[in-house]
Amino acid sequence: MAGPQTDPDARLVLACQAETLRGLEGPFRELYDSYKDRVYNVCYRITGSATDALDASQETFGIVFRKLAEFRFESKFSSWVYRIAVNASIDLKRRQVSRRMPSLDAIQEHELAPDGSRFDLTDERGEQPQATASRHELESEIQRAITRLSPKLRAITVLRYVENLSYEQISETLHISLGTVKSRLARAHEALDRELTPVLDRFYLG
Repeated sequence: MAGPQTDPDARLVLACQAETLRGLEGPFRELYDSYKDRVYNVCYRITGSATDALDASQETFGIVFRKLAEFRFESKFSSWVYRIAVNASIDLKRRQVSRRMPSLDAIQEHELAPDGSRFDLTDERGEQPQATASRHELESEIQRAITRLSPKLRAITVLRYVENLSYEQISETLHISLGTVKSRLARAHEALDRELTPVLDRFYLG
């Protein structure tokens, strides 16, 4: 059951709610520092673009800042922040689509997350340049495959496999049932298998 007693961020959240926030200072700065990399990572994996991820991250923390006083621990603070980040990322992409039909080049950006995200497959240190280039190419293929998922499947894939959230945490974050979590993940698996099997065959079987 959610509540301040079980939320590891409760101290900082309550401290923020007890004072008038004036930008990135005090307890809000601590919350921001704790979540900025995780929020950016979620936004990057959903949008597929470093520039869009920065925009969605800024939007996320703007919403958190404005609405923090209304937070009542009906879910964990982390779930609330992830939900805002997912929605900000999806909304940003939808606004872009509404302005123009996306080209293949626009969808398939080759940028890599500059934050050393957990989607990295290996440690670069000690790799030969050719191996590093191959690994980066594979990471780009994985990111492009994620970006081609529908927004709902993209969000659930990122929360599960990039942020390592449990099914229960995803359910709480996205306000969907456990059954819906499982069915969406199954659909995401099928789509990613179709996209990535020939890519992996090329990389590992030559």
